[in-house]
Amino acid sequence: MPGYPDTTTVTATIAAGGSLSGKVTLPLGYYLAALVMPSAWTAADLTFQISADNATFADFYDNAGVEITVPAAASRAIMLDSDTWRAVRFLKVRSGTSATPVNQSSSRTITLICRMAQP
Repeated sequence: MPGYPDTTTVTATIAAGGSLSGKVTLPLGYYLAALVMPSAWTAADLTFQISADNATFADFYDNAGVEITVPAAASRAIMLDSDTWRAVRFLKVRSGTSATPVNQSSSRTITLICRMAQP
């Protein structure tokens, strides 16, 4: 969180009528640790696209072939598993799943809390 030297924040915005945010670049040396949902949110879980080069994005799945899904709701702070996110620097946030995206009725901004990776 701002004020703590080992954390920082960035945001992901999903446009009104859309389900996928624009590109988000996490600060070098940081990984995604938590999400803070906006107070207004059209009900949907979150899924993600990630990229190695910030140009080509792919839906994010675990090694068992299951899409990485985060249960989400309005005004919720959500802790994430650090092992899942340590190698991710470039991402997009999706409302809903890749098979069933959920369009947001208005522009929505999600706060991403990033934690400094320890060597």
